[in-house]
Amino acid sequence: MFLRLLTATTLLASPVLAEAPKVVADIAPVHSLVARVMEGVGTPDVLLPPGASPHGYSMRPSDAQALSDADLVIWMGEDLTPWLEDAITTLSGEEKALELLHLEGTHLLKGRHDAVFGAEEGDDHHDDHNDDEHHDDHGGKEEHHDEHHDDDHHDDEKHDDHDDHDDHGDEHDHHNHGEHDPHAWLDPHNAAFWVDAFAARLSELDPANAETYAANAKAAKAEIEAVEASVAATLEGAKDKPYVVFHDAYQYFETAFDIPAVGALQLSDASSPSAGRLAAIETEIKEYKVECVFAEPQFNPRLVATVAGDTAKGLELDPLGAKIEPGPALYTALLTDLATTISGCLAG
Repeated sequence: MFLRLLTATTLLASPVLAEAPKVVADIAPVHSLVARVMEGVGTPDVLLPPGASPHGYSMRPSDAQALSDADLVIWMGEDLTPWLEDAITTLSGEEKALELLHLEGTHLLKGRHDAVFGAEEGDDHHDDHNDDEHHDDHGGKEEHHDEHHDDDHHDDEKHDDHDDHDDHGDEHDHHNHGEHDPHAWLDPHNAAFWVDAFAARLSELDPANAETYAANAKAAKAEIEAVEASVAATLEGAKDKPYVVFHDAYQYFETAFDIPAVGALQLSDASSPSAGRLAAIETEIKEYKVECVFAEPQFNPRLVATVAGDTAKGLELDPLGAKIEPGPALYTALLTDLATTISGCLAG
C-alpha cells in the first residue's frame, strides 16, 4: 500500500512531458538542420531516401502517413520536389508547411541553362543588394525571394535564347524549375538563416521547449560558421582551376566559396543531356584543359568517362549527402565532403 502511494505521489510530482512536434523534411540536408535544432526534444522524419532523385520521387504509404501526422512540413519548394506540393496540400495543409525557397530572406540565385556557364547571354542578370551585407562577398550574384515573388515563371521569349544550346528535355526541365536555382541549401548563409526560422516556428508549436530550440539554433549557427571557414581554407589551393560537374546543383556552393565550375553535363537530375550539350562540354574540357569532371552517385559514371576521356579525372560529388549518416551532423559533413573532394582533385 505504501509503495503504491509513493509511486502515485512521485508521478504527480513529476512534470508532464509534452509530445515533441512531428516534423517532416523533404531532403537530408534540410532534415539535418531541423534535427540539429530539435536535438534533445525530438527527431524529425525525412521523406527522400538516400540515392533517390528529389525531382522524381514516388512517395510510399509511410511517407503519406508521415505527412498526414505532421505538425510541420519543411521543404525546399516545388522547383526541387514538384511531387510534394499536392501531397502537402492534401495530407498536411499549406498552413503546416514551411517552403524555404519562398521564405523571405532566403538567398536565391537565378538558374543557369547553358552547358558552359559563362556562355549565358549577358551574364549580368544577377543584381547586387546592398541591404544584405553578409552576401557582399558573393560577387554580386544574389537574388532575394521578396523581390522576385511574382517572377517564378519565364515567358516564352526568355526561353528562345537557349534553343540552340539544349535539347527538348533540357528546355522542358527549364520550365519546371522556374526562375531560381533550387539548390539553395548549399549556401551556408541560407542554412544559418533557416535554423533561426526553424527555431521560431518550432517555438510557436512547442513553447515549453522554446529555450532549447533557440539554444540549438545558436549552436548550429556557430558550427556552420566554423565549417564555412574550414571549407574556405580547404578550397584555397583549388581556386581558378577549371572543373565540370555532372548536373548544375552546386552554384550556391561555387558562389559562396568563389570556386566556379565551367559547366555541367546535365541541366538537372530530371533531364538527359543532348548531344550538342555534351559536345560543348567536351570542347570546353579540351580547350581549357579541365582537370576534373565530377560524377554523382545517383547517375551512371560512364557518361562522365565518355566526355572526360583521358584528359580529366572523374570523382564523385553529391549535393544531398547520400553516403553520409543522416542526422544533425550531416549538413556540416556535406560541406566538408564537397570541399575535400573538389580540393583533392584540383589541388592534388
